Amino acid sequence: MSALVAIPVLIFAAMLQMVVFSRIQLLSGSADILLLLLAAWGFLDRRWTAWAWALLAGGIAALTNAMPFYAPLIAYGLVVGMAKVLQRRFWQSPLLAVFMVTFIGTLAQHLLYLLVLQFTGVNIGIATGLSRVTFPSVILNMLFA
Repeated sequence: MSALVAIPVLIFAAMLQMVVFSRIQLLSGSADILLLLLAAWGFLDRRWTAWAWALLAGGIAALTNAMPFYAPLIAYGLVVGMAKVLQRRFWQSPLLAVFMVTFIGTLAQHLLYLLVLQFTGVNIGIATGLSRVTFPSVILNMLFA
């Protein structure tokens, strides 16, 4: 049942991200609502459905941005994997764990995207990408988490 609910929820979250949260920028970074939703759902869900949500969110994100199809799938899979690992370790303080997953997940996602862009031939300096996109995105994601 949760997998059926995931489709409209993730589509609505992707629409909110494209319409509302993409306009809230700090330098060139913006918040990733799908990442925040997956980080929270990874802690709440005790079954396999968080992985299905990650697969669906990765597919939706791949259709709505210019990254290769595999990049959002890997990034969101890493976020859910971190949430599942930390769910067992920090079960008494889930708020701290959500902040940790948000921080590390945003860094991992942006580093993966920077590497993918380097391999596809887009010339973005790593220092420029980190300072103008990644770190402001981390701050915005932490504020919205």
